[in-house]
Amino acid sequence: MNVSVRPPAVAGIFYPAIADALARVIDGLLAGAAGGDVLATHAPKALIVPHAGYVYSGEMAAKAFACLLPFAGRIRRVVLLGPTHRVPVRGLAAPTAMVSAFATPLGEVPLNTRALDAVADLPQVTHSDAVHAWEHSLEVQLPFLQTVLGRFELVPLVVGESDAEAVADVLDQLWGGEETLIVISSDLSHYHAYDKACRIDSATLARMLALATDIRNVEACGATPVNGLLLAAQRHGLTARALGLCNSGDTAGDRSRVVGYTALALSAAIHER
Repeated sequence: MNVSVRPPAVAGIFYPAIADALARVIDGLLAGAAGGDVLATHAPKALIVPHAGYVYSGEMAAKAFACLLPFAGRIRRVVLLGPTHRVPVRGLAAPTAMVSAFATPLGEVPLNTRALDAVADLPQVTHSDAVHAWEHSLEVQLPFLQTVLGRFELVPLVVGESDAEAVADVLDQLWGGEETLIVISSDLSHYHAYDKACRIDSATLARMLALATDIRNVEACGATPVNGLLLAAQRHGLTARALGLCNSGDTAGDRSRVVGYTALALSAAIHER
């Protein structure tokens, strides 16, 4: 069987296409985030991270990935879910067996075929390379992960028409131990005026922190995978911690039509004695 590598689709658009330039951008973003709210004593099991161009949401994304720095040596597998933007799909789309790795300008990330095989028979899981070919919601997370983790294996799933229960069931199957990190890719509200967006996104973030599972697509473009993670977090006893909240009007856009961004880290609850 001939296998192939999924090439980068949005390099040069969402982030730099030249490896040295990309590395400098990510190093700078992580350096800016590392002095902030890093979970230095408790490893996150899951992250919720925005997926816009780095000029817009890169600072917020870096807040999430900086949380991994003290624990990077433990993480060998990343389960990465994000919403489909270009190709409609029912359920969760995995790559076909023809794809062996995803590439960015920083190199190739091998797929964890054993994990993909473990969920292949679930009715909500389908296979489509077309869904993955131009999807940016997963791709933009990879250079950050490559920089922070070094070598790891990827379990990429693009989420289309589904529900929280179906997504949570897939996450339960892939949960693993400390070697497995779950990353959910999602922005918040889209194209409201700045003040209105701030009110909407603050309310959405509060519900995420409460592990609500009824986030709507107009509140977060990745609402379905977000809701699935929050349901799984309830099942596994995780708590959520906000790392930041902003929108494109705070970073590189005008304030008449903004997109919201947040970063959350979810980890096992700490019980004080």
